[in-house]
Amino acid sequence: MTSDRPVRWGLAAKLFATLILLGAVAVLITGVLGYVRAREALEQTIFNQLTAAREAKSHQVAIYFRSLRAELRLLAASKMVVDATRGFRDAVDELGRTEVPPDVRQRVVDWYNSHYMPMVRRLLGKDTPLDEFLPVGSAPYFLQDRYVVANPHPEASRKLLDDAGDGSAYSKVHAAFHPLMRTAATTLSLYDFMLVDTRSGRIVYSVDKEPDFATSLRAGPYRESNLAAGVARCAAAPDPSTTCLEDFSAYMPSNGAPTAFLSAPVIEHGQVIGVLVAELSIEEIDNILTGGRRWQHEGFGATGETYLVGPDFLMRSSSRMFFEDRDQYYAELRASGASDKDVEAIRRYDTPVLHQHADTRATRAAIGGVEGTGEIDGYRGIPTLASWGPVRISGVKWGLVSKVDASEAFAPVYRLERDLMIVGAVALLVVGVIGAWLASSLLGPLRELTAGVKRFAAGDYDAKVTVRTRDEIGQLCLAFNGMVDELREKNVVIEGKNRENEELLLNVLPAPIANRLRGGEQRIADGFAEVTVAFADLVGFTALSSEMPPQEVVTLLNGLFTRFDVAAHELGIEKIKTVGDAYMAVCGLPVPVANHAERMVRMAIRMVHITREHALEHQVSMKLRVGINSGPVVAGVIGKSKYIYDLWGDTVNLASRMESGGIPDSIQVTRPVYEKLQGLFAFESRGSIEVKGKGSIEAWLLRL
Repeated sequence: MTSDRPVRWGLAAKLFATLILLGAVAVLITGVLGYVRAREALEQTIFNQLTAAREAKSHQVAIYFRSLRAELRLLAASKMVVDATRGFRDAVDELGRTEVPPDVRQRVVDWYNSHYMPMVRRLLGKDTPLDEFLPVGSAPYFLQDRYVVANPHPEASRKLLDDAGDGSAYSKVHAAFHPLMRTAATTLSLYDFMLVDTRSGRIVYSVDKEPDFATSLRAGPYRESNLAAGVARCAAAPDPSTTCLEDFSAYMPSNGAPTAFLSAPVIEHGQVIGVLVAELSIEEIDNILTGGRRWQHEGFGATGETYLVGPDFLMRSSSRMFFEDRDQYYAELRASGASDKDVEAIRRYDTPVLHQHADTRATRAAIGGVEGTGEIDGYRGIPTLASWGPVRISGVKWGLVSKVDASEAFAPVYRLERDLMIVGAVALLVVGVIGAWLASSLLGPLRELTAGVKRFAAGDYDAKVTVRTRDEIGQLCLAFNGMVDELREKNVVIEGKNRENEELLLNVLPAPIANRLRGGEQRIADGFAEVTVAFADLVGFTALSSEMPPQEVVTLLNGLFTRFDVAAHELGIEKIKTVGDAYMAVCGLPVPVANHAERMVRMAIRMVHITREHALEHQVSMKLRVGINSGPVVAGVIGKSKYIYDLWGDTVNLASRMESGGIPDSIQVTRPVYEKLQGLFAFESRGSIEVKGKGSIEAWLLRL
């Protein structure tokens, strides 16, 4: 018997309820995915920022030492330092042959007892004997009496004394060279400059006149210091390019502070007559790594920092907390397992350098030469996000770590997690109530349709549903199946067109420029302060092409330029354009590179060799003429319907003139290129040549 009772829940009501359910599920999925993706994105962003900061700091530290090495080599090779070394050495030898008066010796001993030994005993123990630190020989007593004990200036300003006024040979030499050496030390921000006699191992000169002044590094109290080790290494290297860097170590004459020494041999007539030593202070490294203690201005937030660690897993720079909150710093050190001895040493020396341990997964990897990022337990025992890697400095094995506390890094995600949990709980409650009703009311076709939609949304573009009814659900299933077919076909067409468009755009423009155009930039014009531009032209190709069929000309030229393009890609060089038989390329843009000039010269060499090989293979007479110049340029995109990426500026014009005024089968460069690469390649001066629009210009030919 058929019931005439009206249907209480029609299909429209059921679909409405289904939409509510799908909406609730979508909110839940979106919330969970949003949280996961937000955490992942934030974590990746932080890792990228930490890595960028670490790379920048590593580069700054490397530049600091590279510049210091170059300056020290230059000074050690100068006539001033050679003459000073000889003069100081002879004057010290003269003093060494003189008997020390008892009153002079007593004044020096009294000064050690009253000024130096209290500091030594505070650091090493109250029972440390005086005899272990008194100098050996006559010369140090004379010199320390005149320039340390009787120095009219306070301790921090001893270097202001130019002439001791005793009329000795040493005082005359000192008065002549000390102002110059003092200026050099101040200019390079060095703690001290010293000259060491390689015959006796004696420090014959020092800018700051510390207690090591005039002592012997072979028999004196500092014979086992890192200063003595560095001097010994450099004294055995009669090579003007040699520099010897000794890692930071506690150095008693500098009040026990962590000190590194950079040495260079002073060479005369092929023999090492002395060693020039620069005493480095940890303060310069700290200033680089802390940005002048402006962590927040450099994007490190409230807990971020960058620090150096040596192969002994001891800090080579100071912790941020050491500067900002000493009480909390010491409390966290003890909480992380640091011994009372280490904490007391940090208090005594007033620095964590060489006293604070930092043995973590990050520091071990960095010292081992491995770069990486991750969430680790930091040296304070607190979870941190860190980026680590080695510092490339010859003579030391250091690791560099940039980190930020995980609690600070994930604070926004924690707030989002709390909010999502509240919203999710409400959404799940609603979904649970509606789901209980839908489970007993929806029919199989609707479940199949929902499953099909989900499969399609997950990327299954072959998803189909079975049409079981002819009602609204059946019609919806038919429409869905038709939509899937149509979208699949259109997606195939769209993907094909996108690939074609992408290939066309990348053939015309560099990838970064193409990306900017796709991002909506209308006018692209950039200035680059330093790039290298090259022009290459086939000599006599016009005459050659007039004797060949057009097809052979195109084949010959296309084969040659294709090989040029392969070489440019391998060397990271951007091809700009070809005009007839001319080829133009640039290195250093749109992505700057440090060795752009070197890459371009290597590219030019390969182009000349490729041209020779290509000519032999095709049995034609063909030579290449290349011109190279370095300098600033302006680069941009020209055109509306047919794009072209081109360069402008005096640098480009002069590179073109170098090519047109060059010699066949050769590479001609300007002074900027020659000055950058004269140590890497053999150049032959061509003298001054006349250049159209420029007058007389110096040029060099690369020897192939």
